[in-house]
Amino acid sequence: MEHRDSGVAAVYEVRPISAEEHTSFLADQKTASFLQNPRWPAVKKEWRAQSLGVFDASAGAESAPVAATLVLFRRLPIPAAVPLLGNKTLAYLAEGPVLDPAADLEQLLPPLLAHLKASGAFLIRMGLPSVLRRWEAKEVRRALAAGENTSIEELDPLEVDPAGPAQAAQWQQQLRALGFKAPAPSTDFEAGQPQFQARIPLTDETGATLPIDGVLARMDQSSRRQTKKSTRSELSVSVGDESDLPAWHALYAETADRDDFTGRPLSYFQDMYRELNASPLSECTLYLAHLEDQLLAAAIYVRQGEFAWYVYGASSSEERKRYAPRALQLRQIEDSLAAGCQWFDLGGLSPSLDPEYPLAGLTRFKTTMGADVVQTLGEWDYPVNPLLAKAFNLYMSRR
Repeated sequence: MEHRDSGVAAVYEVRPISAEEHTSFLADQKTASFLQNPRWPAVKKEWRAQSLGVFDASAGAESAPVAATLVLFRRLPIPAAVPLLGNKTLAYLAEGPVLDPAADLEQLLPPLLAHLKASGAFLIRMGLPSVLRRWEAKEVRRALAAGENTSIEELDPLEVDPAGPAQAAQWQQQLRALGFKAPAPSTDFEAGQPQFQARIPLTDETGATLPIDGVLARMDQSSRRQTKKSTRSELSVSVGDESDLPAWHALYAETADRDDFTGRPLSYFQDMYRELNASPLSECTLYLAHLEDQLLAAAIYVRQGEFAWYVYGASSSEERKRYAPRALQLRQIEDSLAAGCQWFDLGGLSPSLDPEYPLAGLTRFKTTMGADVVQTLGEWDYPVNPLLAKAFNLYMSRR
């Protein structure tokens, strides 16, 4: 595939790269997700993984990739379909590929698609890291309380960086031209990475790091009061190590039972902790909040480059008025600021603004923490085999 830049023709080719080559590439990509970290497949053991680089073939064999991605492969999890599959797999690129924001997808992606097709993919699911729109936390809070809108998309977004959304909109057009299917609108959490994310900005419009008081000022009054109260109690906040993960998991299991969700096994968190801390790109931190010897709250935090994530949290039903989770959230924000992060990501939320919607409480909580809502491109599907892709999406929708 040829691409012309300043009159110079380039031919792009895709080939596997080592974990070391992939790590070297990501070292310069300060906002790349830890889901693209080449150590991540050791956590997602049920998937087969491959690191791929996209190269300018005319630049020579020793040239660095112009884009790179971690691809996870998995067979269709439908027993009845296994005889039809052979070696066909889902190819999943979570938050990838990582590339220049100004990249021309119609030039860069075709050789990657060809490689994945040749690898036996029946469906290619791609979640390019980009932001379409962003809404300010206080405006989303107001709209949710008023109940006059049905969706966040009805609100006027911030225009902090008009070039960013314009580029993402161009990528939408290019993905459609290549044959990708856009994610279906949904107020629920779809499989994979949610399209709508809650992110606390840690820098101002000039890129300067905010003071801690500036970040706390984004919270609503109740959240600020609870956060301050958590610092005045007898709570002890500490950083744990791998030996503390069983205590974390016991509290996490208690939280899962109380809040009625299916938790992950202890081994998953042990793998996450070991692998992300073994990478020169990332760190995984376990925070603990104790009242004397009693563990009241715990959280797992991940940082890679200039992005930080509040990945998992757990809390006891005891001593709720000490606001132990707030103390841990404050510590994570402080550590993110100290590391020079741009964003502190609180994860997905629903775009629904119906106050009675089951997920409205999650949106309310995250925006009261000062998190803006960003709409990403979401995860797009390229159906290599439309019949198998349809069967997979039907299966996932009925889980």
